[in-house]
Amino acid sequence: MDSEAKIIIVFLFNRSGKTKLTESELYLPLSMELGWLSTKESQEFVKYAINQGLLVKKEGLLHPNFPLETVRVPVGFTPSKKIFSKKPDDKKEENIIEGIIAQICSQTHQNQQDILEEIKKEETEQTLLPEVAALYIAKKHGVDISDWYAAVEKEVIKENKG
Repeated sequence: MDSEAKIIIVFLFNRSGKTKLTESELYLPLSMELGWLSTKESQEFVKYAINQGLLVKKEGLLHPNFPLETVRVPVGFTPSKKIFSKKPDDKKEENIIEGIIAQICSQTHQNQQDILEEIKKEETEQTLLPEVAALYIAKKHGVDISDWYAAVEKEVIKENKG
């Protein structure tokens, strides 16, 4: 199943009929036109989507970092409030790993704790960054996590600079 954030992004781009949008073309419909959340919450959602690597900024415009046609928007879709309650100061690393784990679990029907332990084991044995270990485990289980590559890459680059 596609993440709710991806569904929202696909919904907004399909609704606009454009392939690239400004930040305001993303957050204003969420708050003003659709009334799904406040302006501040919708701005936080756009920041969250950028931080998660779901949206990429190029020449001042945002575009999805995944093919829109791969995500199905359910008829009558309305997002749950949980997607907007994510705190912007949540550790990005944990969000990436939790997201990858959730994707592995949803596709393999395995226990979250088992997957987390498997990631920790690979991280230790192979001396990998936690995000890279999570990608490795996903691949090992045959789960397509290509939509996480950009976020993990950012994290790895940040880790190497620090």
